[in-house]
Amino acid sequence: MNKNSEKILAVPTNIITGFLGVGKTSTILHLLENKPPEEHWAILVNEFGEIGVDGSLFQGQNTEETGVYIREVPGGCMCCAAGLPMQIALSQLLKRANPDRLLIEPTGLGHPIEVLEVLTADHYREVLSIEKIVTLVDARKLADTRYTQHATFNQQIAIADVIVGNKQDLYQPEDKALLENYAKNNASPDVEVIFTEQGKLTTQHLDGATMATAHSHHHHHQAQIKTENIADGPIPECGYIKANNQGEGFQSVGWRFSPAKTFSRNKLFSFLNSITAERMKAVFITDSGVYGYNLTSDALTEIELDDCLESRIEIIAPAIDDQWENQLFSCLIDTA
Repeated sequence: MNKNSEKILAVPTNIITGFLGVGKTSTILHLLENKPPEEHWAILVNEFGEIGVDGSLFQGQNTEETGVYIREVPGGCMCCAAGLPMQIALSQLLKRANPDRLLIEPTGLGHPIEVLEVLTADHYREVLSIEKIVTLVDARKLADTRYTQHATFNQQIAIADVIVGNKQDLYQPEDKALLENYAKNNASPDVEVIFTEQGKLTTQHLDGATMATAHSHHHHHQAQIKTENIADGPIPECGYIKANNQGEGFQSVGWRFSPAKTFSRNKLFSFLNSITAERMKAVFITDSGVYGYNLTSDALTEIELDDCLESRIEIIAPAIDDQWENQLFSCLIDTA
């Protein structure tokens, strides 16, 4: 029997959560490197911005031929509107992949308890088996009240089965103890706290049933009604499309560009390195190949990708700098 025609039952499912810039995407990419080659894994990724970049970053390094299936839900917390955007994307992904494991990455500003509530509803009761919820934390941020007083940050801590102190290579000696103490006071009594760097998590940390429930700390937030599909719809004749979003104390701005547009790699790197933001992700078609970019408070990283359909960039910050658009467009190579 063809795998895709089999009934989908009890798919091991993990939520990989954590605040902006903590390394969720790097963690999932590392897990995919260690995926058993014969297994199909599905990735449902949610982004705060309207454009959506993570899907392109994953697809630039993984393909369905290698057993990796990816679906994106951009535009804010995917549990909005009673989980409808998430349910549609998830159902399509499960049908396409019939996976041996499902990884769900909510946006760093999303609400993991509401995501869990959707996953544990009657509709998915037989389909999914919810396993450990992994929350990534940069322990250095625990000294910043913008994090410790943010409801979403604390919800991510509270729901975790495993708390991962990522980027440990950048910690001060006291940072590990600070995270362990914060977990003791704010997480489940049974939570496991581990430390890693560059998102190097083993698949063993995914196994085992979650202890979390979706019936506490419920957060009500207004659903946004999407009038158009900015992330996947056609690009207008001008060759680009721009979109903004805001919420949870942050703003985002993003652009999609026609694949006919090429960027100067050197100019791009200089521009991206000059951005001051909470988060920036991008994929670009440049004059020297296709590259993915990732900016956090620590550094800008660049990685060569096998391919991408078009150039995309998303920036998340407390406030948007109006100069970014001119600086970005100055990186375009005139092919006229």
